[in-house]
Amino acid sequence: MTDHMLIRGGTVVHRETTTRSDVLVVDGIISLVGEHLDIPAGTTIVDAEGCWVGPALVDLHTHLREPGGEEAETVASGARAGVLGGYSAVMAMPNTSPAIDSSAVVAQVLALGQASCLDVAVAGAITVGRLGERLAPLAEMAELGVTFFTDDGTGVQNAGLMRRAMEYARGLNVVIADHCEDDALAGDGCMNESSLSSELGLVGRPALAEEVMVARDLALAQHTGCELHLLHLSTVGSAALVAQAKQAGVNVTAEVAPHHLLLTEELCREYDPLYKVHPPLRTANDVEALRMALRSGGIDAVATDHAPHAPETKDRPFAEATPGMLGLQHAFALTREALGGADADPVLLFRVLSRTPAKIARLTQSDQRRGGHSAHGGEIAVGEDANLVVIDPEGRPVVRSEVLASKSRNTPYEGRTLLGAVRHTIVRGEIVVNDGVAQR
Repeated sequence: MTDHMLIRGGTVVHRETTTRSDVLVVDGIISLVGEHLDIPAGTTIVDAEGCWVGPALVDLHTHLREPGGEEAETVASGARAGVLGGYSAVMAMPNTSPAIDSSAVVAQVLALGQASCLDVAVAGAITVGRLGERLAPLAEMAELGVTFFTDDGTGVQNAGLMRRAMEYARGLNVVIADHCEDDALAGDGCMNESSLSSELGLVGRPALAEEVMVARDLALAQHTGCELHLLHLSTVGSAALVAQAKQAGVNVTAEVAPHHLLLTEELCREYDPLYKVHPPLRTANDVEALRMALRSGGIDAVATDHAPHAPETKDRPFAEATPGMLGLQHAFALTREALGGADADPVLLFRVLSRTPAKIARLTQSDQRRGGHSAHGGEIAVGEDANLVVIDPEGRPVVRSEVLASKSRNTPYEGRTLLGAVRHTIVRGEIVVNDGVAQR
C-alpha cells in the first residue's frame, strides 16, 4: 500500500454535486480533500486531470464460478475484470458447484476473495443446493457475515418456502434476493416471447413469467416485513409493480443489468448465442421503461449479472446455448450510454453503480467477518476508506474480447466503441489499476 497518495486535478463526484478537488490518501484513508493541497515528500501522484473521481463501483451480481466452474472464471480472474471496470467490491453469486449453501463454502470463497485484488462479498443460497426444496442454514452463513441470500439462476418456486425464508431472514436482519421467473411459465423459452420469437421459430420466455413472481415476492415481503431485493428486472410490468410497492411502503430494492438497458430482442434475429440471456432481452419499450425507472429511483441500482461461460457451452445453436454474458469490465460506460451518453449525470451514475449498491449489499461499513472488507460507496471525504475510481469521461475504449481479463469471451459488445474509460482504480489505498493497466 502507498503511504501517501495524491489524486490531483480531478472533478470529485459527491452525492449531490461535483467539485474540482485534489484528494490526499494516507495509509488507505482519505486525509484531505481540497484544491492545491500541499504534497508531503515521497507522495505518489495520481493524475486525474480532466477526469471524474468517485467512489469505486460495487457490483451486486457477479458470477465468479469458483468453486466448480474454474474453466469459465475464477475469483482472481473475475476480480481482475472488476478492477479494470472500476470496481472495488463485488457480490459473488451462489450458483457454483457446490452451491454456496453452507459456512464451509462461504469461508472458501471469502478466503479466495481475500487473496484477490478487490473485496469479495458472498451471497448465500436460500435453499440447499439451490434446489428449492428446503432452507439452507441461513443463520450459519450469517455468522460469517453473509447478509444477502438468493438462489440466483432459478427463482424459489414454492411460495410457502419463500415465505418461511423471508420470515427467517427478517429475524436475522438479512436480505432475501430473488431471480424472478416462474418456471411453469418460462418453460424452455430461450428468448423473449413475442411475434419475433414466433417468426424465428424459437420458444419464447414471456414477460409474464417474471412479473408473476415479482408480484408474489412483493406480496410476501409486505406480509413478512422482510427486506427484499429483486434481481435483473427486465420488463415494463416489473418496473411498474416495484414502483407501486414502494409507494405502499414495501421494503424492496431492485436492480437492472446494463444489457437490459441497451440491448433488445431484435439482436436475436441472427441466432447469435451471445445474445441469449435469462431473463431474455426484451423490447425497445421495456428498455425505455427501465431507463426511466432507473432515473426516477423506481429501480435502485445497476448490477452487471457478469456471467462468464466457457466456449463449449456458449458456441452452440441458440436454443441449446447456456444463457449469460460478460459485464464487469465495461459496465460504467454502458450504463452511461443508456442514461444519456455524454449528457449523463455523473452524480446519477455513481449513485446507481456505487453508492446505492454498496448500501443494499451492506458494504458501507468495514466488517472483519466478511473477509475483512473495507467500506465502499462512501462520500469522498476525510476519514473514508480510499476505495476510489478515476474515470476519463472522454476516453473511447473499444471492446476487444481477446484482451478481456475474464477467462471467458462471451461479450455481446465486441467492436463497440464506448464513451468513458477507467484510468485508475484504488482499493484500500492501493493502486490496482494504473493508466488502465491492472497491477496484479
